[in-house]
Amino acid sequence: MSGGGEFLDTAVSAARRAEEVILRNLGTLSDRDIGRKQASDFVTRVDRESEETIIKVIRERFPSHIFLAEESVHQTQGEEHRWIIDPLDGTSNYIHQYPMFSVSIALELAGEVVLGVVLDPLRGELFCAEKSKGATLNGKPVRVSSVEMPASSLIATGFPFRQKNMIDPYLEAFKKVFLMAGDLRRAGSAALDLAHLAAGRCEGFFELGLSAWDLAAGAVLIKEAGGIITDFSGGDEYLTTGNVVAGNPQTHERLLGVIKETFTGTIDR
Repeated sequence: MSGGGEFLDTAVSAARRAEEVILRNLGTLSDRDIGRKQASDFVTRVDRESEETIIKVIRERFPSHIFLAEESVHQTQGEEHRWIIDPLDGTSNYIHQYPMFSVSIALELAGEVVLGVVLDPLRGELFCAEKSKGATLNGKPVRVSSVEMPASSLIATGFPFRQKNMIDPYLEAFKKVFLMAGDLRRAGSAALDLAHLAAGRCEGFFELGLSAWDLAAGAVLIKEAGGIITDFSGGDEYLTTGNVVAGNPQTHERLLGVIKETFTGTIDR
């Protein structure tokens, strides 16, 4: 990818500027700063300010690039470079000062996501990946976990709060995974879950009803760290469907088997 260093530097700079907005406003929100997009799906003044900051930084360097950003710009036509942005992943956590939220920035080139950055403002952890260049945490290479035994695995997940009509099959899958795995976690920031998986901190992840900006950066991290990420059918349409299974190779295979068994006939991919 030509210009890859400049693209990564820009993504990191944008994430750092958003980090300043997020940390400066942590614990200061009032009711008037918080809105609701739909049931259990919140947006704050900080989401919008963070997103505006990220887009401004990128546009200053690449004025012709287009954007898919959670709170504002949803461009699908034009320049082959498109930035996919979640300015504050884990908004509900942020509102409650629950310490699990992140900034997620990805770059799509001609329809393929080739760069991803996930920043954890509270822990000072910066996860980066570029296609064919590996994944890093604060500049040091990371790989997915080598744990193979299901009973030793830690699986992350997210509740289907945007698709509450799918709670019954989700709980069935949850039960099967719970009985198979060593333990499960639900932290509330999919971007961080995927970054942690890439860094070997858990072995697998599954969720449904996500958006492209929740997944794009984390997907690059996982691939570059030696993991596998697919939709519920084992294909590559997860950014479109929002339904995702990820893991190290052994765990992904087992998780995907559970998901196919549970969701076949109830949901696409």
